[in-house]
Amino acid sequence: MTEWNKMVSGMPYRAGDAELVDARKRAQLLMQRYNATTLEDVSLRREILSDLLGAHGIRGAIRTPFSVDYGTNIFLGDDVFMNYGCVLLDVAPICIGNGTEIGPAVQIYAADHPRDAAMRAKGLELGKPVRIGAHVWIGGAAVILPGITIGDGAIIGAGSVVTRDVAPGETVKGNPARG
Repeated sequence: MTEWNKMVSGMPYRAGDAELVDARKRAQLLMQRYNATTLEDVSLRREILSDLLGAHGIRGAIRTPFSVDYGTNIFLGDDVFMNYGCVLLDVAPICIGNGTEIGPAVQIYAADHPRDAAMRAKGLELGKPVRIGAHVWIGGAAVILPGITIGDGAIIGAGSVVTRDVAPGETVKGNPARG
């Protein structure tokens, strides 16, 4: 099994693997191109996002700067909006549903690290998928931790740190985020 396959399936993997390093370099080049565009560069932006992301729906918008680890593990539905300065660490899939709106400086982490010090000392990392439903609102500077599922229509308050799953329609806020 390749390190890439281990990574996206949530198994411990070696981030220094040549294939992973090359994939991150590719993502960095595409991010640089995307982040150099302006709002008027609609066609160019869509072209770059098509190369960078696993999937992106129609009529969405991602403000620059925008940062990812790989990009190819990010799957966006239709009408997804991300404001300035969002960071998505996509070592495992990050799926965001239709009509979801994400405030500035939001960080979504599928990247994680083993809790066992010996595994970390071996240079192993891991990831857990993040799933965000449709029509979710995530306030500015919120942090979504690895393995979290946020249900349709939920609201995440600005500055919140989401450490547990959020039910559909639930509003949470704070650190850790609570209803």
